[in-house]
Amino acid sequence: MIVLAQTPNRHPFKAMALYSAILSQLVGSILIGIFFGRWLDQAWSTTPLFLIIGLLVGLTSGILAMLASVRHFTSGDK
Repeated sequence: MIVLAQTPNRHPFKAMALYSAILSQLVGSILIGIFFGRWLDQAWSTTPLFLIIGLLVGLTSGILAMLASVRHFTSGDK
């Protein structure tokens, strides 16, 4: 017999807020990195260099912000 652990009252709006925060942080930071990299490439005529750097910096900052948000949302659960 499998006994599932009962979880305290989980609020669906809290989960939706977490998913929205994760999505907006990841997509937003990646897009900002890409557009800033393309702008630098056009200004300095270095076609793919800053686009790739901006993508990687945006992805890294998005993941770090996502991890901070997950820690913040899950710290209140006991």
